[in-house]
Amino acid sequence: MREATRILRATVMPAAAGAPLHQGPVFAAPFHVPGPLGEARYSYARYEQPNWTALERLLAVIETGDGLPEGSVARALCFASGMAATAAVFGTLLRPGDAVVLPGNGYFTARMLAEGYFQAMGVEVRLATTEGEAIALVQGLEAAEEGGGAPGSRPGGAARQAAPVNAGLARLLWLETPSNPGMEVWDIAGLCREAHAAGALVACDNTTATPMGQNVLALGADLAVVSDTKLMTGHSDVLMGHVAVTDEALYAQLLDWRNLTGGGPGPMEAWLAARSLATLPLRLERSTANALAVAEWLESRPEVERVLYPGLRSHVAHAVAARQMRSFGPVVSFVLRSAEVAEAFLGRTRLVTNATSFGGLTTTAERRARWGHDAVEEGLIRMSVGCEAVEDLLEDFGQALV
Repeated sequence: MREATRILRATVMPAAAGAPLHQGPVFAAPFHVPGPLGEARYSYARYEQPNWTALERLLAVIETGDGLPEGSVARALCFASGMAATAAVFGTLLRPGDAVVLPGNGYFTARMLAEGYFQAMGVEVRLATTEGEAIALVQGLEAAEEGGGAPGSRPGGAARQAAPVNAGLARLLWLETPSNPGMEVWDIAGLCREAHAAGALVACDNTTATPMGQNVLALGADLAVVSDTKLMTGHSDVLMGHVAVTDEALYAQLLDWRNLTGGGPGPMEAWLAARSLATLPLRLERSTANALAVAEWLESRPEVERVLYPGLRSHVAHAVAARQMRSFGPVVSFVLRSAEVAEAFLGRTRLVTNATSFGGLTTTAERRARWGHDAVEEGLIRMSVGCEAVEDLLEDFGQALV
């Protein structure tokens, strides 16, 4: 059975006369628990809830995909947001004295969490801007200077933070590819092999691609982390995240973290997420096709200084992306010559909503430098291409890009 069919059919409840086709929202905190403890499936909603069960079953189908070794099955845990999922991975795995290696140009809130909280608790945070540097920092060696920077890197990127020579092996390598907002692409399988050889676990933020677009567990990652707020649910109405693993011990640790911290989502959010995941194959196909057309159009325009999209053959890591990604996703970043020009473009568009986040049905964009969190050019726009007719989008961009 093909993947899209598996996902759609996984949303259908077991056939029973008079029963609904799909799981409806169940609103409850306590449940009836008569008799011996353990006999009832549900007892208290901080531990488990019917809508979580339905959502996690569907997420596991998507995360397992077609690439895992035979007999290997993904298990997923849902969280109240992508950052709650990230915090669960950090909190479960990192202890004082451990080291974690993160991309210096990845999602800024993950860096803030690592540097602002876990570093203060005694975790060493090492930031890498190239693949070679990431491996050196995992190995606890001082990274050699590398020319050219990371694939798709840009002026003013995050400063290199090398570990002292022989500082000790890292506990965790955190990857994010394609990165947000620079669309850098790193070789997941190669980095996983190197990190595992050094004794480190690998977690990959797979938000931009989604597990349907890129199966990071099949590529060797130990943990897949996704902000389902974005493309996974795709309707801009849910805050949600999940972590997926194939290792039972890791699953048990993450489950214990969620039980103790209360990091799970509400029942309505879980139901909305499961409802929305059923259309992921359709949304991903349409928005990705639109994004490639938009990226190619932007690349042809003299007003655009640079287009950052792994689906373009001009992308420095296109070959790596083509090897490990099944879909290049809806996010296109491009650089205009100044902040003023970028803001003018956004102000003139009629079919682009100026908003943060990405992965929704409708096209959104923003000038990322206005937040001050990312080391990007002032004129860089991150655009999330939606499911509109691409001809309408290109016509709109044509009148706005002057």
